[in-house]
Amino acid sequence: MSVSVAAADQSVCAPLPVLGRDVTVPLVTGGEVVYAALDYAASAPALQRVWDDVAAYAPYYGSVHRGAGYLSQLSTDLFENARRTVAGFLDCRENDQVVFTRSTTDSLNLLARALPADCQVFVFETEHHASLLPWRDARVTCLDAPRTPRQAVETLERALAGRDPYGPALVCVTGASNVTGEIWPVRELAAAAHAHGARIVLDAAQLAPHHPVSVRDLDVDWVAFSGHKLYAPFGSGVLAGRADWLREAEPYLAGGGASRKVTRREDGGVAVEWHESPARHEAGSPNVIGAYSIASACKALTEAGWDSLVARETQLVDRVRAGLAEVPEVRILSLFGDDAPRVGVISFVVEGWNSSHFAAALSAEYGIGVRDGLFCAHPLVRTLLGSDPQTQGECGAPEAAPGEKSLNAIRVSFGAGTPDEHVDRFVAAVKELVTEGARWTYRTEEGRCVPAV
Repeated sequence: MSVSVAAADQSVCAPLPVLGRDVTVPLVTGGEVVYAALDYAASAPALQRVWDDVAAYAPYYGSVHRGAGYLSQLSTDLFENARRTVAGFLDCRENDQVVFTRSTTDSLNLLARALPADCQVFVFETEHHASLLPWRDARVTCLDAPRTPRQAVETLERALAGRDPYGPALVCVTGASNVTGEIWPVRELAAAAHAHGARIVLDAAQLAPHHPVSVRDLDVDWVAFSGHKLYAPFGSGVLAGRADWLREAEPYLAGGGASRKVTRREDGGVAVEWHESPARHEAGSPNVIGAYSIASACKALTEAGWDSLVARETQLVDRVRAGLAEVPEVRILSLFGDDAPRVGVISFVVEGWNSSHFAAALSAEYGIGVRDGLFCAHPLVRTLLGSDPQTQGECGAPEAAPGEKSLNAIRVSFGAGTPDEHVDRFVAAVKELVTEGARWTYRTEEGRCVPAV
């Protein structure tokens, strides 16, 4: 596999301090309980370190690249240092660029706008919509979901071997699935892409918060990830990698900062000379706090030590999977099987339950926050649940098109800030709900299952 999993006997660290770890929430059955935030795959809580760093900087906030004043100069230095920190975190190559964006979705849409003419894109149906949908102006080949890492590489090799060898091509692949948590064979896929003259972009939204990501070692051309999944809120993301396609493309956004020189033409129009640096695709006032928060999170994770972080998360994954395996009614969703390395993301269905109903009961009766639905990866979840229709009309059951099945699943996800008690409480709650049923009644409201009042 592309990313090794730490051995179980390695020393593990304590949970990293995160915001909200002491927040209490009311239960419909009475009383309050400390909230168990187990939806890290959607947005991870902010690291306390990140929050403290941002709070310390906030009084000195100023416009970036826009002024001669002290605060502007300080903010510019901080912004560009954040770029260098991210490049180090990703182990970028000497000539790689780091562009700050709004999110993984924004990063991949930026790259899609920078594709050369007549570029062919290869993407597996297993991708998150952020990776699956941006390539609207390219020739897209959507590959079937593989059932082993080896099959993933072989499927890509066959597809690339049949393409036009003289045209540009790009492979887009996830590092870790946002549905199953399984780690993909990125290094091997990159080797296959390059052997056939294609480039590869890694969607590291779910991998970067859980494992070290090295652009050099994985040999990917670009990597994209989001701050809000890396314990850094404030709406910032990253696209890092090769500069040539980005430098040759028209700016993703046109405006101040992206332009180096603007003049009037004799015909009354405007002539523009664009930057060749990352600023080319960072028009407007940059989100300096978002960029700084990402850099702070990168430093915090690196200083905590990846070996111990991975070892602890592996223990939590094993604990949750072992607990769910004790409930015959639970089926964990997987592409690659039980032995596949994975991050702290697990999706499952419960026999006899609609997933929205089950998730609502976990929240209302136990103070546990998980996610239900198709997780912005509809083709993958539909493939995994194709033989498991859920009862139409049950509380929270999503409406299905005529002739289709009503499908959704439950996802529990966790990471560096998750206490052991939260995953233990989750497993105990699943067992209790399955054996004893919900203690409250629920109804559907605007497509969501909510407690009846």
